[in-house]
Amino acid sequence: MNRLVLFIILIISSIELIAQTGTVRGFVYEETSGEPAMFSNIVLDGTKIGGVTDANGFFNLSKVPAGQYKLVVTYIGFESKEEIIDVKADKILDKKYYLSESSIQLNTVQLSAERQEAKTSVNTSVIKLTSKSLKRLPSIGGDPDIAQYLQVLPGVVFTGDQGGQLYIRGGAPIHNVVLLDGMILYNAFHSIGLFSVFDTDVIKTADVYTGGFNAEYGGRISSVVDIKTRDGNKKRLAGKVAASTFGSKLLLEGPLFKQKENGSSSSFILSSKTSYLDKTSKSLYTYISDDGLPYSFLDIYGKASFTGSNGSKFNVFGFNYGDDVLYSSLVNYSWNSYGFGSNFILIPSGSSMLVEGNFAFSNYDTEQTNVGYKPKLSSINGFNSGLDFTYFLEGESQIKYGIEVLGFGNTLNFYTPSNLLVDHNDNTTEFAGFIRYKHVGTRLLLEPSVRYHSYTSLGESSFEPRLGLKYNLTENLRFKSAGGIFSQNLIAVNTGREVVNLFQGFISSTTNLPDELNGEDRTSYLQRAKHAIVGLEYDINDKWTVNVEAYVKDFNQLINLNINKLYEDDEYNYEIDDELKKDFIVETGFAKGLDFLFKYNDQRTSLWMVYSLGKVTRTDAFGTYLPHYNRTHNLNFVGSYVFGKDKSWTFDARWNFGSGFPFTMTQGYYENMTFDQGIATDVTQSNDDLGILYADINTGQMPSYHRLDASLKKQIKFSKNSLLEVIFSITNIYDRANIFYYDQLTDSRIDQLPIMPSFGANWQF
Repeated sequence: MNRLVLFIILIISSIELIAQTGTVRGFVYEETSGEPAMFSNIVLDGTKIGGVTDANGFFNLSKVPAGQYKLVVTYIGFESKEEIIDVKADKILDKKYYLSESSIQLNTVQLSAERQEAKTSVNTSVIKLTSKSLKRLPSIGGDPDIAQYLQVLPGVVFTGDQGGQLYIRGGAPIHNVVLLDGMILYNAFHSIGLFSVFDTDVIKTADVYTGGFNAEYGGRISSVVDIKTRDGNKKRLAGKVAASTFGSKLLLEGPLFKQKENGSSSSFILSSKTSYLDKTSKSLYTYISDDGLPYSFLDIYGKASFTGSNGSKFNVFGFNYGDDVLYSSLVNYSWNSYGFGSNFILIPSGSSMLVEGNFAFSNYDTEQTNVGYKPKLSSINGFNSGLDFTYFLEGESQIKYGIEVLGFGNTLNFYTPSNLLVDHNDNTTEFAGFIRYKHVGTRLLLEPSVRYHSYTSLGESSFEPRLGLKYNLTENLRFKSAGGIFSQNLIAVNTGREVVNLFQGFISSTTNLPDELNGEDRTSYLQRAKHAIVGLEYDINDKWTVNVEAYVKDFNQLINLNINKLYEDDEYNYEIDDELKKDFIVETGFAKGLDFLFKYNDQRTSLWMVYSLGKVTRTDAFGTYLPHYNRTHNLNFVGSYVFGKDKSWTFDARWNFGSGFPFTMTQGYYENMTFDQGIATDVTQSNDDLGILYADINTGQMPSYHRLDASLKKQIKFSKNSLLEVIFSITNIYDRANIFYYDQLTDSRIDQLPIMPSFGANWQF
């Protein structure tokens, strides 16, 4: 009995001790602008309790024993903050800190943030970018752009200077999802591959997941690009005016209302950028063509942000992006996208939890017309919404769970190479839920998660377990791995035979598929994949870091347009094989590769050296082939050097080499008679379209791609808030002739950008 009483007393004492803990949470901001100070270090002096702020500047320290502490906020590049705090049992202490900038250089700041997060996050197959890191690339056309940065990431393949075609570790563009503040974008890159739709000065963070992403993301089977934008300056009216030989830009930001005494604030940010290269090239680059370069675009983005006294926030935003390529004698291609949305962050007053939500609607229309071909038309619009809950555990461990609802409507009008019409009109709705647990131990980081995704229009669902882990073997050496199961419904429509594909149509689902896959009964209408990744991170010293990853992606079911279709799928052709009459075909794919990333940073120099070795194959009913984006070798060198007495000069350079893409060669031509008048058709008088006789798919190989770009930048500071930046850049310094587009019907080749010097200037105020 005495032992039982003693045991009960010990249990009660333990519960009381556990209960004598509280929570410290809050936000850290940059004093000059009111923007979140990401990756700031929060430490309770004299203890091992601490954390790092997230992209919103938010931190949460749970299970803190009651008592008095000195809280220290530090980050290289900012003045530190110290405050004596009193943590009370079962209470939440909300704090807010503003950091002022110091004179420490940017490169050291960025490197410190990356290494701090590397030790507390799994981050397998993910590159985390900020607007500051994006600006360390050659400023081609006067302003850096995330499209140029993505091209140098491990495992990423671009089809040269032609944008809109982003291939990540074996996945096609349709297998990647690009998110803008939680909104799904269907095309984020312009036809001239130097530019995306995003203004770099608006971007807060850009997380690029090249594989193995956790269950928070779904609906795609290859990769995720998650972009979040800044809220805008909460302290004063600021902006940027930029112009160059390529285009111009205007950025405005500032408070909507004067900041209130209780700490609540509001702000806006508005960006507009355009390219007038189609006009300036006629006089500046007359050696290219009498018609100049036919690229133009206009991008507009706006956002309003409202922040409460405790850090809770509500944002509304909208955009309109457009692109045009007008080779009037050969191909006309254009697309337009618009959308609007909102998101919020809620900090419940009595709970150690973070609530986030979003709702967005977007629309995308695209059209391509070629001489001798019928036009291709595609339109897709839809909404996506989500609600997430993050519960903070002891240390930096946490549980996150949420739900997501998506809906799409789409139309397609597309003629196959055999001149058969694919006319599609459909609507679909999807529901998903996920839960993710993040354990941060002394050495082991563990991140298991699971997603349930229901595709209601197909009557199917997908259960998708995923796992990421990292082991900190030493202070400088970390091993990591990730893997999981992935699915998607969205399908891209293009021939896959063109040397370069400009047009990409979209449909949300289809049941017009063969009944078999690789000789076995097909049981699903979804596209599916499995990922497995292993790697290591090694900090050689304070300046050098090495990241190595090996990966495989098993695309166990893919859906593509059936380029082998010869017959209509009707009662007259019931005996014909499905692979010759269905609009779409099912196939499998496999991607494997090895990525190396070497990074060097010091006070003046930043270097990236990236090498990717990879192979991608596809298998359909007719055999195994290489898709047109298979690139065996991809090599990038990127360097940035700051010099001058006051460090106001910056020299940036980038060299890219890629082995040649496979392509389908042309064997001959024929008259493609449609017999539109049936048996009465007069074959001696008909004047039909010209058809192409193709060789076996992608058995040819294009020349290798390589290009050297460089820029020189000078900053002139007039005052604390007034800065003039002058940029001189050269694209394709040694004038490499890289192919942009090839029309197989007319046997016409269009090369990509020749040597193109440009001059630009921007004024920041």
